[in-house]
Amino acid sequence: MNRNGNTYTVLYAAIMVILVAALLATISMSLKDRQVRNTEIEKKQSILASVNIESTVANAEEIYAEKIKKEYVVNTKGEQIEGDAFNVDLKKERAKAHEDMLLPVFECQTDDGLKYILPLRGTGLWGPIWGFVALNDDMNTIYGANFDHQGETPGLGAEISIPVFEKQFAGKKLFDNNGKLTSILVAKVGQEAPAEHKVDGISGGTITSKGLEKMLLDDFSSYQEFLKKKKS
Repeated sequence: MNRNGNTYTVLYAAIMVILVAALLATISMSLKDRQVRNTEIEKKQSILASVNIESTVANAEEIYAEKIKKEYVVNTKGEQIEGDAFNVDLKKERAKAHEDMLLPVFECQTDDGLKYILPLRGTGLWGPIWGFVALNDDMNTIYGANFDHQGETPGLGAEISIPVFEKQFAGKKLFDNNGKLTSILVAKVGQEAPAEHKVDGISGGTITSKGLEKMLLDDFSSYQEFLKKKKS
C-alpha cells in the first residue's frame, strides 16, 4: 500500500474542499448586500403596484420616495407604536399572540388622493402567499391590490398574481352596512355573496383561492381597530 500517496490524496482533497468552501462563502458575502437591495426594490415595486403605480428596478426607489408619505406600525388595538414598518417580518408577526403583533401601514399620495396600504401574508396550496391591499381614505373601499406567491401551480393558483385577478378587488368593501367586517369572498362558481364583498376565484385553484380569502379575513381582522379609529 502506498501510504504516502494516500496521505497526499486525502490532504489534497481536504485543502480543495476548504478552498472551495472559502470561495463560495466569499462570493455569498459579496452578493448578500445586492440580494438584500434587490429584495427591497421588489417590495417597493409591489407596494406601488397596489396603488396602480408602475415602476421599474431603475426607478422604483425614486418613485417610492416621492409617493409614500408615511410608514408606521400599529398594534391590534389600532394604536401607533414604535417600529420599522418596511422591515417588519410578517411571517414572524403571524406567529405571535394577537395582542403582540406589529402591523405595518404605508400611506401613499396618488392622483386619486391619499391611500392606505396594508401588507398581508397567508398560505396557499404549496407555500406562503402574500400581498398589499390599498384602501381609500374611507378605510373601507379597496383601491387596488397586488398579490404574489412562492410556489403555487402555474396556470392555476399562481393566477392570483396576474392583473386580471387583482383588478377585481378595486371598489370592493371590507365592512357591511352595519359596520361589521365582512372582508372579501373569493368565490367558487355559483357561490353567492353581495357583489361588493365578492370576487371570482381561480378555476382549478380552489385551495389557493380559499387561502387568499382566509389571508384577507385574518389580516383585515388584525387591522380592524386601526381602520375603525382612522375612519372615525
